[in-house]
Amino acid sequence: MTKVTILDGGMGRELKRIGAPFSQPLWSAQALIESPKHVAQAHLGFIEAGAEIITVNSYACVPFHLGEELYAEQGAQLAEKAAKIARDTVTESQKEVLVAGSIPPAFGSYRPDLFEAQKALEISDTLFKAQEPHVDIWLAETVASIAEAKVITQVLSKTDKPSYISYTLIDEVDEPARLRSGELVTDAVAQLLKTNASGIFFNCSIPEVVEQAIKDVNQVLEKAGKTLTIGVFANSFTPIKSGHQANDTIQELRNFSPVEYLEFAKTWQALGASIIGGCCGIEPSHIQELAAWSDSLVNEMEQ
Repeated sequence: MTKVTILDGGMGRELKRIGAPFSQPLWSAQALIESPKHVAQAHLGFIEAGAEIITVNSYACVPFHLGEELYAEQGAQLAEKAAKIARDTVTESQKEVLVAGSIPPAFGSYRPDLFEAQKALEISDTLFKAQEPHVDIWLAETVASIAEAKVITQVLSKTDKPSYISYTLIDEVDEPARLRSGELVTDAVAQLLKTNASGIFFNCSIPEVVEQAIKDVNQVLEKAGKTLTIGVFANSFTPIKSGHQANDTIQELRNFSPVEYLEFAKTWQALGASIIGGCCGIEPSHIQELAAWSDSLVNEMEQ
């Protein structure tokens, strides 16, 4: 039986839910700029729900959200501020919680067509340097292509902390599973095995597509005789179609109940996922349900 570590839920939607300033294009960076107390409140809500890892609120600290001018002026400082808020919140909680530094997509979520390797390298390196002194592990979020993963693993090769690459999948139940770029998950795993990455995650995809992705990961790992930590933090969105413009609208939620989300998590854990949380629309109530289930698994293993 695989022990499960509980990751937090979706920061952006949680900020919106608790009344933080929140709008496009700034997204989760707006609270970081205008009301950092809300960022700390959101982190604490997930910690109190049972999260054992919280993720730095640096997802929108990129030109795509901040704009080129504000990013140039404050991008690095905002990412460092976000990391310090996460670290301070953990300290104040007096709980054993890890802080995950976040490397977001440099050109917006779900847009592998906009990727520029050199510029992405520069942005990712800036965010890495800003957060590295304050974090325990690293999480590259919503990676949409193998090219993006190559750039980010190059940046993360500079740390000796555990580093995880989290891919976003096409929201179509299919066999085999594919990244937003259309590339096969099996190919993404094979590429990741050539790096120092500690694990492969899947995030910001509907829960229904994750099962096949994990099966594809296991297929490659078994053939190669290798291991990777597998993690999942799916969203509660309606399916996102190709060509989605991330800053044009705020994506519609389906509002999975905590119990409904837990049923997906049980399947992922049975297939080998050992770190599970949530992305957009997954709230502290969902994390609390996951944490209670995780505790029950530990109790079963100890009996």
